[in-house]
Amino acid sequence: MTESLRPSDDSLYPSGQMEGNAVLPEGDPGTGFLETRGGPETTEQAGLDLKVRGQWAYARMRFFRHRLAVAGLIGIVIIFGAGILAGVVAPYGYFQIDLTHILAGPSSTHLFGTDGLGRDEFSRVIWGIRTSMEVGVFVAVVSTFIGLVIGAVAGYYGGWMDNLLMRITDLVLTLPLLVILLTAATLLGQGNQWRVSIILVLFFWTGIARVVRGVFLSLREKEYVEAAKASGAGDARLMFRHMLPNTLGPVVVNATLAVGFAILIESALSFLGFGIKPPTPSLGGLVADAQQYSQQWWLTVFPGLTIVLIVLCVNFVGDGLRDALDPQQRRMRA
Repeated sequence: MTESLRPSDDSLYPSGQMEGNAVLPEGDPGTGFLETRGGPETTEQAGLDLKVRGQWAYARMRFFRHRLAVAGLIGIVIIFGAGILAGVVAPYGYFQIDLTHILAGPSSTHLFGTDGLGRDEFSRVIWGIRTSMEVGVFVAVVSTFIGLVIGAVAGYYGGWMDNLLMRITDLVLTLPLLVILLTAATLLGQGNQWRVSIILVLFFWTGIARVVRGVFLSLREKEYVEAAKASGAGDARLMFRHMLPNTLGPVVVNATLAVGFAILIESALSFLGFGIKPPTPSLGGLVADAQQYSQQWWLTVFPGLTIVLIVLCVNFVGDGLRDALDPQQRRMRA
């Protein structure tokens, strides 16, 4: 009975499609105006609150619902912020010596105690955070760029190009990482964070290359890629304009996780004596220096705990990004 009272002739609504008592205009559906029987009015006046979320807005909403990811992000901002502002946050210089407080325990004057030369351990940890941050970010950015290019070329062209690049990638992956890094550090030089970062980049690009290559293999057969190719788009435009945006999710996740892994490997190399050398501050170097003071627990605990916190926070953020950028993820983990 109700349907018999509703007009069914589309000619009664020449301005566009019928939606209840409102007619949506055909010209610009995003203007926020509706045309009703009484004349045009806005969607708010009609009682319709239309909100359109983009892909990145939806991913951002999902990320901030991930409690561990938000906690990790806050931790990273605080820790890396202290490293960036080391000259302001650190109460003492990295080499400043206080002979009246040699091997002093944690106190209000020296929060993390002092080392064998009376240097403030808290200040040294803050300066070490800056070095570790530089290594992690540099390795993540450069290795991601290299892996992105190699993976895109291999996945797009396929054939002998794919076989060649993937065999090189597999060869690098089969090498024992720590042994090769120690050998490379001996042969290529060590001492500052940039040399160590370049050595790490040589081995960090393989994971992201395999991820990007797999995504490109699935995307090159999609209809929108075929349509762009038929319209005359070149290979470079197809790869980096049409296909690359669809790989940003796994790329961002892997780049984030690479930061923590690079910091962990750099600390291990510095601890073994093959990484960053004094006078450049390093968290791994601080742990290595503390081995000669077995009774002074604070010299080992605070730098080591800082490394653990950085890696945990980065992994929490990476886990949150994985859940937020995965369109098939329906249930958020806490």
